[in-house]
Amino acid sequence: MVVEKLSNSIDLHHELKSLGVDSGGISILEDKGAMHLIRIRDLHVGAANILKQDALSIGADLAVPRGTVTASVPRVDVLLIATERQLQQLAKKEKAQPFGLKQLSMELESFCRLKSDDVSIMGILNANDDSFYRASRFQGSGAVERIETMISEGADIIDLGGVSSRPGSVAVSAEEELNRVRPIIDVLYEQRFYEKTKLSLDSYEPSVIHYALEKGFHIINDITGLANDEVARLCGSYGATAVIMHMQGKPQTMQENPIYSSVIQEVELFFRERMAKAEAFGIKEVILDCGIGFGKRLEDNLSLITHQRHFVRLGKKLLVGASRKSMIDAISSSESDERLAGTLAIHLKAIEEGASIIRVHDVKEHSQALKVWKALRG
Repeated sequence: MVVEKLSNSIDLHHELKSLGVDSGGISILEDKGAMHLIRIRDLHVGAANILKQDALSIGADLAVPRGTVTASVPRVDVLLIATERQLQQLAKKEKAQPFGLKQLSMELESFCRLKSDDVSIMGILNANDDSFYRASRFQGSGAVERIETMISEGADIIDLGGVSSRPGSVAVSAEEELNRVRPIIDVLYEQRFYEKTKLSLDSYEPSVIHYALEKGFHIINDITGLANDEVARLCGSYGATAVIMHMQGKPQTMQENPIYSSVIQEVELFFRERMAKAEAFGIKEVILDCGIGFGKRLEDNLSLITHQRHFVRLGKKLLVGASRKSMIDAISSSESDERLAGTLAIHLKAIEEGASIIRVHDVKEHSQALKVWKALRG
């Protein structure tokens, strides 16, 4: 007899299938192997006591603060610990319960069976001279060569931008932005790059976006999250995918003392509002980006990365772009040219938590890291 302790992060479905377990058994056992930790804030103390008993009755548990049983405080924060199967059972149980538990049951259902899509790599190319990472700046024929290189290295999407959005950056006119990106867009169109890869434009200027959409671009990466109705209209009329990013403030001032009561809840509320707007303008496909570094403190960035899975329930692909950002310096005391290792660590964690697109400067290194990460997970 040989006994082996397996990692909790393995692909359980693959492991069960390799053992020859039948499909029905795989479904049951896979549910038992998926663990959920769900924090519930400001819950009625009566609801907490009911939820605790219901959780225990099915083998799950609810961590509650002292005084909950005696109802010494009216509302409490709790932590639910349950497998996939237990979460499904508990969601059904709470549908008939009082104190707001019926609403909670719908929230719990939204967390069941969260699966992320295959991961895509979005390669960054800047057509401006003031982007924070010098090595991402390209002009003319050099830009096309760089795009070809990124595609060969494993980029699934190319994200072209003509204006820096780093903290404290200076805004430019729409005319200047178009002058920067137009030569590259024209060459990509002439050489039919839209047939080779997905082309994304990092912009929120309607005139620039319109030009790109006419020339084979199909993704609009809008750091303002569709704040401009005309951008939303263009995405809808051209059938373009909209990347909705969260940002507190503007690039010029966004890092001046950003404050959140709950960054997860505020970003989710923003996403829901802008998803509704996208739908109203006929936009069929949306990608969500929590905006790492855009009006966020270090603790906010870390929370958004480690809790990506919270946003998977919104039913959209999640994009994370932390490539070579200053949060790495804050953690490791490094400099901008020494941030690659930190970038890889952040992006692999984001993928593990449900992100499905990573926006990167270093395509080859991310492609290699992703292949190794997948192999380690089986």
